[in-house]
Amino acid sequence: MSEENEQKIDKPAGNTETAVKALPEAAEKVKSEASEETAEVVKPKHRKKIFRVALVLVLLVLTCVVIYLADLLLRPKYMGDVTEGALTAEYYKAYGDHDVLFVGDCEVYENFSTVELWRKYGINSFIRGGAQQLVWQSYYLLEDALRYETPDVVVFNVLSLMYNEPQNEAYNRMALDGMRWSKTKWNAIKASMCDGENMIDYIFPILRYHSRWNELTSDDFKYWFKKDLVSFNGYYLRTEIMPAGDFPPARPLADYNFGDKAMKYLDKMTELCKEKGIQLVLIKSPSLYPHWYDEWDENMEKYAEEHGITYINMLKIAESEVGIDYSQDTYDAGLHMNVTGAEKCSDYLGKILKEKYSLEDHRNDEKMSEYWKKVEERYDAAKNG
Repeated sequence: MSEENEQKIDKPAGNTETAVKALPEAAEKVKSEASEETAEVVKPKHRKKIFRVALVLVLLVLTCVVIYLADLLLRPKYMGDVTEGALTAEYYKAYGDHDVLFVGDCEVYENFSTVELWRKYGINSFIRGGAQQLVWQSYYLLEDALRYETPDVVVFNVLSLMYNEPQNEAYNRMALDGMRWSKTKWNAIKASMCDGENMIDYIFPILRYHSRWNELTSDDFKYWFKKDLVSFNGYYLRTEIMPAGDFPPARPLADYNFGDKAMKYLDKMTELCKEKGIQLVLIKSPSLYPHWYDEWDENMEKYAEEHGITYINMLKIAESEVGIDYSQDTYDAGLHMNVTGAEKCSDYLGKILKEKYSLEDHRNDEKMSEYWKKVEERYDAAKNG
């Protein structure tokens, strides 16, 4: 065979080899083009799915925002005639660690002036009190406060020991709605609920207050997001004068022992204070009614002695030592003190606390003095206005 023919035969063999090598590249190209075409089909579907999910999320967020705003609007604001419901939340706005924390019912938040304690003794104090505040509510409000600070002294007014069961939803709400959420608040609600109350209504207040739509006033809109301060570090100032009057005679009781639940929480308060190194002082303020029985007083004296704590019955010495004039120092016929009576009570108790527990005078503390100066300005305006 000639050389020319050999070359002719070799050429097809070379082309076949090249074609075989090109097959994978061509297959990969076809695969790539097919993938691109598929992606073009999938992309619009994928985008639609993302859009739908995003739309649902946006609608959920907007719904939550609307419910939240409605919830704030519908809650009672306690800025009108009944302001006691605003007291609990005001604690979180107060400045600095407190030397003294008061806990209890209206016999503390109306009968002791925190401003007078500051002015006369440099004591930084706060009153965590509320209307008909029950002993377990006082305990949990104290426990809540100890999440933020450890005072030197806790003062508890003992009148609420007369109640051994939850009393009233409205008073529960005033004491508890203003608490920040925590395990402590959960336990306080559980201990306080009356028949017919539900935990879910406390978690989502709008479920309880949704019917207030037709009761809304201008105050509900005015204080929708921010409320005015109604107290002076927990003290509720009253300037009216109504001399003490006559009260119905005290009816005899079948049993002068306090109830098991009430005493359980007094024990818990005593143990908590000892655990934290806090001095607990029990007091009976000089309010004339409800009646404070001699037998109750004896029970308190015995309890204080057994637990090594201080008990002061200011009702016994109201006129002789505290200096209360029941014709001038009460605003509601002897149930609670007005501002002059509250200042006298504070002068008397403040001296005992200062001397017995060596409380620091903070009047040279620049930042604290600046805070109290603002409180004093509001206080003097309310007192003299």
